[in-house]
Amino acid sequence: MKYILLLLLFAIFGCAKRGSITGGLKDTIAPVLKISFPENFSTNFKGDQIKLVFDENVKLKNLKKQLIISPPMKNEPLILPTTASKTITIKLKDTLQPNTTYSINFGQSIADNNEENPYNQFKYIFSTGSFIDSLSLGGKIKSAIDKEVESFVSVMLYEINDKFKDSIIYKETPRYVTNTLDSLKTFRLENLKAGKYLLIAMKDQNSNNKYNPKTDKIGFHKQFITIPNDTIYELELFKETLPFKAFKPTQASGNKIFIGYEGDARTAAAKAKLTLKNKNKVLPTIVTQLVKKDSLQVWFKPLKADSLALNISNDKYVNNFVFKIKDQKKDTLNVTALYNGTLHFRNRYTLESSTPLIRFDKTKINLISKDSISVPFTTEYDEFTQQLYIDFKKEPSEKYSLKILPGGLTDFFEKSNETLLFKATTQSTSEYGNLRIKLENVKRFPVIIELTDDKGIVLASEYSESATTLDFNLLEPAKFTLRAIYDENKNKFYDSGNYLEKRYSEEVIYFSKEIDVRANWDVEQIFDLSIPYTPEPKKKIDDKKKSNF
Repeated sequence: MKYILLLLLFAIFGCAKRGSITGGLKDTIAPVLKISFPENFSTNFKGDQIKLVFDENVKLKNLKKQLIISPPMKNEPLILPTTASKTITIKLKDTLQPNTTYSINFGQSIADNNEENPYNQFKYIFSTGSFIDSLSLGGKIKSAIDKEVESFVSVMLYEINDKFKDSIIYKETPRYVTNTLDSLKTFRLENLKAGKYLLIAMKDQNSNNKYNPKTDKIGFHKQFITIPNDTIYELELFKETLPFKAFKPTQASGNKIFIGYEGDARTAAAKAKLTLKNKNKVLPTIVTQLVKKDSLQVWFKPLKADSLALNISNDKYVNNFVFKIKDQKKDTLNVTALYNGTLHFRNRYTLESSTPLIRFDKTKINLISKDSISVPFTTEYDEFTQQLYIDFKKEPSEKYSLKILPGGLTDFFEKSNETLLFKATTQSTSEYGNLRIKLENVKRFPVIIELTDDKGIVLASEYSESATTLDFNLLEPAKFTLRAIYDENKNKFYDSGNYLEKRYSEEVIYFSKEIDVRANWDVEQIFDLSIPYTPEPKKKIDDKKKSNF
């Protein structure tokens, strides 16, 4: 009896013990397609509706971005429902092409309703003919100038036939299309038929499968390709420089007009010829760049007129504008220093004027050190940017004062400055680092060597016509990205490609790692230009290390 009582007590306390309900293991299994009507990979398809039935409730996520239909349909199908369901219905709203294999790729847009496990790259494929095309083509995408390529890049094939023209990419949709989506830099076009094609990559901002040079980036293979073949193609994306085009001028002040334009800012003013007239009288003008805008500033001396006429020509482009003039407030001369406080050794001391300058009197410009010792200097004026450079030998840990007496600067309107005083300070050389780059396996010269930040902004640059050792001295401490540009046309700038001219962008090679330059450091780095840049794979974070909660 004693033992029976003890067993009863243990049973009672065991039943009364508190516990927690766990809810089971987390669901990590993607939904499964049970059946489809018509069946996936059907031939002789003649319907206008497709039903997909899954083993659990699913929902559609980011369908607009993820869905890829190849060949593209003029009228996109209606895909329902928008709420969770075991059945997805595809209602076709387009007339299908005969004897054509269609692929509807959902990407990662189909996911289960609870844990959102995606049905990765699910494709529904059917043919309006008697067989399914089964050929394929693969490759990878890279950026012509940037270190990393963007996501969601479309890759397209245009069939070469009697109606083919190079302009087809602007006007028509491709025969086949796929997309790198948000994670891949490689592509694969499948269910293709044998033939000859034009291969194009496009960052399609409008998602209309047509090339718009104003907004889209493009990459292309110069020669037509034939399918089948097992070549792995590499396509470089670039943004075309638009041909020059001017827009109607707008009056900005009593002595200035703005002209918006398309084209390269470096060449717009150099090549564009502008003639401003009041009736038949040609007016003297100066053309400058509106800072950070694709606009030119045309300066003219104040006058009384109801309207002015402007003729603009640039290579093959010619246009004439007539616009009204109102009596407005006029711009006045104002001079500011681009660098206030610290002047770094690699920077030129720069003054900016609010109106274009035409004369300089060096006898009225004085630069002195902290010990009141006169410092020799030279000047250079960039009319297009309205910047005056004061060049002199900078000494470490020094203070400089720049004084410009009245009449030292005279602008286009014959107005001169009042007394101006600017100050600048240099730091010790120990606050900076030095970097020596040794180039190996340079294919050709000249070559531009650039140091950029992680956003691609150029922080320092050297131009080499033959030298393989380049010094970047007195750099502000930072982690730099290093790249080389083969300057094919020797204009000392990077030039992008052009589709119609079948011209690729100038070749850019990135160094594989960031270069860390610290204060009071001397860094020497070998840069082998024969080694292509390969992005480092993104590190996966262990779920257990993501959070302590």
